[in-house]
Amino acid sequence: MSAPSPIIAPPDNSALRRAALRIVQRLQEAGFETYFAGGCVRDVLLGREPKDFDIATSARPRDVRSLFRNSGMVGAHFGVVLVHEPEADFEIATFRTDGVYLDGRRPKDVRFSSAEEDAQRRDFTINGIFQNPITGEVIDYVGGQADLQAGLIRAIGNPADRFREDHLRLLRAVRFATNLGFELEPVTLAAVKEEAPSISHISAERVRDELVRILESPRRLRGFDLLVGTGLLSEILPEIIDLCWCEPHGGHSQGDVFARCRRMLELLPADASLPLVLSVLLKDVAKPVTATRGPEGEILFPEAAKVGAQMTGEILRRLKFSNEVIDATVEAVARHLDFHEVRRMRIANLKRFMARPRFEDELELHRVDCLASEVSLENHAFLKQRRAEFGDGPLIPPRLVSGKDLLAAGWTSGPHLKDVLDAVQDEQLEDRLTTHEQAMAWAQAHYTPQ
Repeated sequence: MSAPSPIIAPPDNSALRRAALRIVQRLQEAGFETYFAGGCVRDVLLGREPKDFDIATSARPRDVRSLFRNSGMVGAHFGVVLVHEPEADFEIATFRTDGVYLDGRRPKDVRFSSAEEDAQRRDFTINGIFQNPITGEVIDYVGGQADLQAGLIRAIGNPADRFREDHLRLLRAVRFATNLGFELEPVTLAAVKEEAPSISHISAERVRDELVRILESPRRLRGFDLLVGTGLLSEILPEIIDLCWCEPHGGHSQGDVFARCRRMLELLPADASLPLVLSVLLKDVAKPVTATRGPEGEILFPEAAKVGAQMTGEILRRLKFSNEVIDATVEAVARHLDFHEVRRMRIANLKRFMARPRFEDELELHRVDCLASEVSLENHAFLKQRRAEFGDGPLIPPRLVSGKDLLAAGWTSGPHLKDVLDAVQDEQLEDRLTTHEQAMAWAQAHYTPQ
């Protein structure tokens, strides 16, 4: 099916598109067949604003380099030239056919070819559509427009062949289905399930990047269900699948811990941060390995939070997450049970607890955990009320007394100074001390200089 058809959605008139259009126009004026390709065409047909524009052309790399002096090779082996424009960098790829894939990632060699052959080498039909932005026509050799209208993710050609060529396409299929709200076409879905173990051959960094795009989607629950149903989650995060066989505290039916994890994902706000989503997935990760029976046969999870924090760090390091994401997620897993103790905390400790940098994410974790477990939200309400009572100022204001102040008053340097400073700060946070003079007098009355 090669007949051009008029574009469905109105063109995007952003500065980015105008810059891409200038490149296409220059190549066409030089006599080369040139189109917008892939995701940008898909997005425009769906009425979305593309984040970038890929350009495919019959021009060979040397022709592109001669037309655009502000360019450089980024994929000489694949015929890709990067053109630098003030608005952005644009990839210009020569129409090609890929050779044999030997490593489940990239072809051994390529052959420059036609637009129709180029479309056949791409992953999914919705990503194999071209658009001539000068005329507004859509050139569709793979049935991508029909699948866009039907809401289907369909591999081009034989799905198993496409996934064996590049194993990361397994996760890309789930990602597109998640972010677009599409279904996986049955034959494509069957191939994802069959080839799921191959994802283990892909580098952790590439797997992580696709996983993040799924988990950050407002439709993350759909993505999670697809990862589970296709077997991909068993390969990437088998620790989560283990929750299926873990009974919750008190001994309800099997699978409740996993079901609660899934319910928490459903309850998260659309814009939930990555550490928050990860902490939902990993909060109970240690329960299968810490589960034990109490004296009356009840199920207990001693040290689950501590062990879970350790396991969370190991899992996220395995997937090459940044230290910032790892630290935030580990802290949330380690501290999630502390929310059940907040009403027993003295004011100073409560303020320190609430002043931690990721507290709002941890409070949201507590909220969805309570809702998914059908537990009272009284601690959540208590913290909200306390935050309002504490006012808009910082929960931890500058100290009234410093180490230098104590040294000047006759104390000697040493670890004991920290005890004095912390005790003074406790009084300050309890609103019993409000000035430097009060704080110094209190310190001298309660501690003997050493």
